[in-house]
Amino acid sequence: MTDTYELRLRGRLSPTLLSQFEHFGLVPDREPVETLLHGPVVDQAALHGLLRRIEALGLELVELRRVPD
Repeated sequence: MTDTYELRLRGRLSPTLLSQFEHFGLVPDREPVETLLHGPVVDQAALHGLLRRIEALGLELVELRRVPD
C-alpha cells in the first residue's frame, strides 16, 4: 500500500537537488522560503531511505506528514 506524503524543506531547492526526489511533485512557492514536495512513499523502508537522502544532501526538514488520499 502506497501512502502520500508532504515534505517541507527549508529553502528553495535547485533543479539538481529536485532531481533527487523524482517521484515527488513540487508545490508552488511558499512563504517563508521553503520547498514543499508531495508524492508517494511505498512503505516504511522507503520512508527511512527518503529521510536518509534528505540528511545526506544536507537539507533541513521542516515538516513531514502523511496526507489523506
